[in-house]
Amino acid sequence: MTHNYLAVNIVKIWLSRDDIPAIIRSVKVERLHSWQVSVSEALDIQRRLAGQVSKKSEFVTPHFIAGVDISPGKAQGMARGAVVVLSYPELRVVETEVVQGKLNFPYIPGLLSFRESPLILAACERLTATPDLILVDGQGIAHPRRMGLASHLGLFLNTPTIGCAKSLLCGRHETPGEKPGSYAELVDSDEIIGVALRTKSKMKPIYISIGHKIDLESAIHWVLQCCHGYRLPEPSRLAHLAAEGNLKVAKATAVSEVGYQGKLFE
Repeated sequence: MTHNYLAVNIVKIWLSRDDIPAIIRSVKVERLHSWQVSVSEALDIQRRLAGQVSKKSEFVTPHFIAGVDISPGKAQGMARGAVVVLSYPELRVVETEVVQGKLNFPYIPGLLSFRESPLILAACERLTATPDLILVDGQGIAHPRRMGLASHLGLFLNTPTIGCAKSLLCGRHETPGEKPGSYAELVDSDEIIGVALRTKSKMKPIYISIGHKIDLESAIHWVLQCCHGYRLPEPSRLAHLAAEGNLKVAKATAVSEVGYQGKLFE
């Protein structure tokens, strides 16, 4: 089934960081499991955690919306994890954190969260501005075991998350309408697991799914609110640029085995 969803125009009011001190607070990362696991253990963890995902919205209007992404480094086995926090509704960059380090889990479709989460969490834990909502370049419950990267990060950060994937992992859908805001339901085993959402005319849709602590209708709404004329919502687009080193930010922090990864991979 296809639908149309009209986005509300974003009002651009440029705030300085001093305008929002009352809602600045540090980010906390839960320790739900070790990242040093086998493939079979990773599968078991996904099945167990899937039951903990909340599909209900637990916020009204966000003060901060973040995007997270990861990009391979120049050296083999290395990568950059990035998080960019924007104020809402201005969508002005408030804070950016980038870390670089090793990828300690093999590339296996469906298990990318075990490969990518540690560096993304390392970047998130450096934040001083805590996001109320996080857009993740990856799947939420639009995943064979209903536990993609967005859901995994949402549980670790105890924060509402939305999966904003550029490609389809599982399920089927009709072609959404050409008008931005049109979408088609993504169905797997007779379950609606997300939508194929048209965010820009003449561009491929992106795949939106519940990550954690949000319902699907709200996920669609907030993604459209964050679109600035590009295929990707602004938090995701800027996080992608930051992870690739193409956003003007401070030099990436190296994550060493005796540093943050020592905690992540314990």
